[in-house]
Amino acid sequence: MIKKLKELRLSTWLLRIPIVIIFIQQGLSKFPVTLEDAQAFDLPYIVWWFVAYGELGAGIGLVVGGLVIWNKLWPWVGDIITRFSGFTIGCIMTGVIWVGQPDSLMDVILYDNLHVLLWVGGLFFALRGNENE
Repeated sequence: MIKKLKELRLSTWLLRIPIVIIFIQQGLSKFPVTLEDAQAFDLPYIVWWFVAYGELGAGIGLVVGGLVIWNKLWPWVGDIITRFSGFTIGCIMTGVIWVGQPDSLMDVILYDNLHVLLWVGGLFFALRGNENE
């Protein structure tokens, strides 16, 4: 039984699912992508466009990367998708933290918990991918 659960890698899905929900929801909330929304955050339109599609794509990529792992022919494809999605999450969260203009690193760590947790989750998937537990 335990071997079967380990085979399914259910523990990574406990981390994937909340991150996927947050990123897909945040990505969809930015549509339609408009210049006015970008200006509200003092960002160029192209950056806002990449953020919107990046959030949506990273959320979908974490799901697809996790599902492709079942494919016994090309397990590396799911691993690459998961790693790229994690990297994208890390980049977006770095930008989100940066746009907030915190006074210090301690302010980020102590008062920006959600963004730090999402950043660490993205880093986890970027570094680990779909490797066996």
